Amino acid sequence: MKQSSMEKKKLKSFNDLLPLELIRAILLRVPVKHLACVRGFVLLHRQPQFLILWNPLTDSSKRISYSHIVNAVTNCSVFDRLVKVFCFLHDALLCGFGYDASQDDYIVVAAYKGKDGKNHFDLCYLRSNSWINLDAALPKSLDWDYWKPKGLFCNGAIHWSPYEYCDDILFFDLKERSFSKISVPVPIGRDLFKPRLVLLGGCLALYGREEYTSETWVMKEYKVESSWTVYEIPLRFFKPLCLSANGDIIGRGYPSYGEVRFYIYNVRGELLKHVQYLYGEPSNHITSVVHVDCLMAIPSNIKQKKRKKGCQNHKEVKQGK
Repeated sequence: MKQSSMEKKKLKSFNDLLPLELIRAILLRVPVKHLACVRGFVLLHRQPQFLILWNPLTDSSKRISYSHIVNAVTNCSVFDRLVKVFCFLHDALLCGFGYDASQDDYIVVAAYKGKDGKNHFDLCYLRSNSWINLDAALPKSLDWDYWKPKGLFCNGAIHWSPYEYCDDILFFDLKERSFSKISVPVPIGRDLFKPRLVLLGGCLALYGREEYTSETWVMKEYKVESSWTVYEIPLRFFKPLCLSANGDIIGRGYPSYGEVRFYIYNVRGELLKHVQYLYGEPSNHITSVVHVDCLMAIPSNIKQKKRKKGCQNHKEVKQGK
């Protein structure tokens, strides 16, 4: 189906400023940071004060400003602005990117401490290109600064793991617009120190390392405690990336300093295959992103569906240019 001229115009945002080839060249060369990948869209961070939503398959992209957060956390003096500028990736208490199927909309979330000393929680709905400040409270006994800032989208919610031992997983339900938690079984929570979240086969998983090995726990059924399954990998520095169709775990490891390999292990921890990383100079700081191709257009500023009732406790902040 051919797009109307109006639809084509709406799909333009960042793209109407620069040619697609130049945008792609810039994104591949500048020091952008990967924040999340949801349904084929990759969210990137690029200073100063904006994010980029990018579809690598179609080369379409959209710029998302968070200048209002920078203004909310930075004092007015010139000295303070020069010394400290808020960085979404490093200074947010929580951040994440997800999809709300009930609204057919993509959402960026950010929690931060304002210059007023209070904690704030903002959501950006990409179809309207506007930020909303939400009066959201964490579950009792949980603090904002207890969690690793970067969240992971799964099952309609964005999830965060703690800095140290993992007794709970915090999550924000995008449809209900509320926080809750998933209790982690004691053997997992006590064994994994400084665990990280990862999405494996569409399932939420935690991974961490021990003295000589790594463990990856996969929650095969969402919020079902008995469904946690462990993969014990005989490699200390191992980051799981995805599961194969038959349940084998694929990940990246560092057998020695400066050497990077990709491995496939079965559920019994037996090595099935490994491939050495040969692209460019060896590095212990390679970022790997599991991406599924998507032909959908970048969410544009089209007329929004009416929000469901129960969404009145917010105020809207239009995007700055």
